[in-house]
Amino acid sequence: MKEEYGYCRISTPRQNIDRQERNILELYPAAHIIKEVYTGTKTTGRKEWNKLYKLVKQEAAAGKEIVIIFDSVSRMSRNADEGFQLYEELFNLGISLVFLKEPHINTDTYKNAIKTKVQMTGTNADILLKAINEYLMTLAKEQIRIAFEQAEKEVLDLHQRTSEGIKTAKLNGKQIGRIKGNKYTTKKETAAKEIILKNSKDFNGTNTDSEVIKIAGISRNSYYKYKAELKAAAEI
Repeated sequence: MKEEYGYCRISTPRQNIDRQERNILELYPAAHIIKEVYTGTKTTGRKEWNKLYKLVKQEAAAGKEIVIIFDSVSRMSRNADEGFQLYEELFNLGISLVFLKEPHINTDTYKNAIKTKVQMTGTNADILLKAINEYLMTLAKEQIRIAFEQAEKEVLDLHQRTSEGIKTAKLNGKQIGRIKGNKYTTKKETAAKEIILKNSKDFNGTNTDSEVIKIAGISRNSYYKYKAELKAAAEI
C-alpha cells in the first residue's frame, strides 16, 4: 500500500502556502497535505515536519511504500549538510522523495544511477569499470548536494540583500523599525476598543466583561489592558 504525503512550508503567515499545495495536488491528488509556518534553515524546530518524519519512519519499517512530495528542495531544507544527510537517511529507509522543481534529484533518479552500474567482467578491465561506477555514484550524490547548497545560498543571499538594504536606508536618513518610546496602535486594537466602548457596562453598553470579550474576539489579557487604557484616557 502506497502512502503519499505533500509537505508545504512557508516562513511567515503573510506568505501564501496555497501555491505549493496546488502544485503538489495537481500531480499527486491523493497526497495528504502537511502545512507548516516556520522561519529558519534547520528542521529541528519544525513541529509538523518532525511529526511526519516520525510517522513515515514507522510506516516504512512496517513495509509501506512511502512518497513525500515537496514543491522544491528548499521546502525540505535550506541547510546543505542537514538536507543531504536527511535525504540519504530517508532514501536508505526506502522512502521516495519527489521535488517538483528539481526532478533531477528525485530518489527515483538516484535509484536509477545505482541500477545502471556497469557490470564487472572478471578481467583486469574491472579496475576501470569499478572506478566508473564509483564516479557515477559520486556524480549522483553531488547533484543532490548542489541542490541543497543552492537552497542554502538563496537564504544567505536574501539575508545579505536585506542587511545591505537596511544599511543603505539608514545612510539615506530613513527610520528603520519603530521609534523607541512611541506607542503604536494596530487596526485590531482600534476595532476592539470601539467594541468595548459600545458594549461594555463600564462605558455605554449593557454587556458583561465575558460577553464583550466574545464579541470583540480578543484574549482576556488584551481586553482588560484595552479597558484600562480607555478608562485612563477618559479620566484625562
